[in-house]
Amino acid sequence: MKLEDFDFFLPRELIAQYPAEKRGGSKLLVLDRKTGRIEHRIFSDIVNYFSNGDVLCINNTRVIPARLFGKKEKTKGKIEIFLLRKIEDTIWEALIRPARRVKPGGCIIFKKGVGCRIKEKNGNGKWKVEFFPDGITEHEIFSLGDMPIPPYIKRNSEQIDRYRYQTVYAEREGSVASPTAGLHFTEKILSDIEEKGVKIVKILLHIGIGTFRPVKVEDIRQHKMESEYYEINHDTAKIINSSRKEGGSIFVVGTSSTRALESVCYDTRLKDGRGWTDKFIYPPYNFQLVDHLITNFHLPKTTLLMLVSAFASKDMILGAYEEAKCKGYSFFSYGDAMLIL
Repeated sequence: MKLEDFDFFLPRELIAQYPAEKRGGSKLLVLDRKTGRIEHRIFSDIVNYFSNGDVLCINNTRVIPARLFGKKEKTKGKIEIFLLRKIEDTIWEALIRPARRVKPGGCIIFKKGVGCRIKEKNGNGKWKVEFFPDGITEHEIFSLGDMPIPPYIKRNSEQIDRYRYQTVYAEREGSVASPTAGLHFTEKILSDIEEKGVKIVKILLHIGIGTFRPVKVEDIRQHKMESEYYEINHDTAKIINSSRKEGGSIFVVGTSSTRALESVCYDTRLKDGRGWTDKFIYPPYNFQLVDHLITNFHLPKTTLLMLVSAFASKDMILGAYEEAKCKGYSFFSYGDAMLIL
């Protein structure tokens, strides 16, 4: 398939700039991929689609305040450090903007007497930086940062993003983008789902900067995903495998969780483990594990749109997107939700 096959027009006013007033209050488009039937609901109605014995799989990653703004020690020129991942206690891999203004050995100064030293360039526009003073904690570094809201949200990060760009079940820090399908869940919705006899299991996939990067090749098969760290524990694998054996359905929240699960599933059986995955899912693809997918509405020409197009079909997904546009659904990270059955 070609990149242009995944293009569509979206009016700018449908790109959500803020989250819904209340979690769980977003619109929910339900698409049955077997029949093509579409229903229009609110997100809290999702509880009605679960049955006893099903499993809901969530990603418990937590978004870090990855954007740090400082000044060059000597010239006072403004610099942004975008944290990507921790290498050692005080050493991080990061993006630097504008990169042309920095050289190895230079220092960037932030607030509260904190700074970082530029150590070396790693390639692909990434740098290694070391924070000081000695003994500085991760918490102290994060206290200086802003939430890394996506570039299509045309405003600066605000206090509301500190908690609304996190899921209610976020635990383990490491993502630089939110697993946005999970933003719609409230504690009550999760509790109501459990009361139906559904088991909720957690996996981990730290979402990297690659989620924002466009596909630049016309033949999508040539695109290379950036590796992201995942963990799937023994209990999670056991519960999912048992449910499938007994006829339960596996509901997965988000494309990130889907990629993690499909990376370590063999002959429809999930294996526990940890590691790095660069799995790229695009049509045609035979899903091994996922029965139903909860997701948001994605950007044109992105790997996320390609994954959901593989799960249903490209024409069915783009048709549903057209109906969502006509019905005034909000799109992208802070937008409305979709349940693909």
